[in-house]
Amino acid sequence: MSSVAENILEVLEEREYTNFTGVPCSLLKGIFSLLEKYGESSDRSIVYVPAVREDSALGVASGMYLGGKKSVVLMQNSGLGYSLNVLTSFNLIYDVPLLLLISWRGAYNNDAVEHDIIGAKLTNLLDSVEIPYKELNHNNAKDLIIESLDLIEKTNRPVALLIKDQI
Repeated sequence: MSSVAENILEVLEEREYTNFTGVPCSLLKGIFSLLEKYGESSDRSIVYVPAVREDSALGVASGMYLGGKKSVVLMQNSGLGYSLNVLTSFNLIYDVPLLLLISWRGAYNNDAVEHDIIGAKLTNLLDSVEIPYKELNHNNAKDLIIESLDLIEKTNRPVALLIKDQI
């Protein structure tokens, strides 16, 4: 049986989203493990470039896109704060589309205290900068990824997939 992380990567790879970068998070550890594994395999088309900060990851992914590659950025919602300047002063102005896989720390009000505020305000923050988002769960992962990718291709703008549970 395939894991949610494997299903996510399968759909992304089918749609030619094969370039990944980001900052690890425990909620996304399954997908990061697969990216490291697949990135070392000559049988897969996946490229994974680790990043030290989320704003740096956006820069790397944007460069990949400008080089003709569809790209994905993985981050915690706390990293979205670091990233807002890049998103609002580059990606949103110049229509540089990326898929943002964002772990929603604090979504259930039972996380570490440092996630409380950003966890409560994440969707408000995305709404305020007009980045559309979808809440991914284990039952609707494939459909929501496809919807998100269709929206990226229609609008040529970033779209966020919010992930509350470990994948």
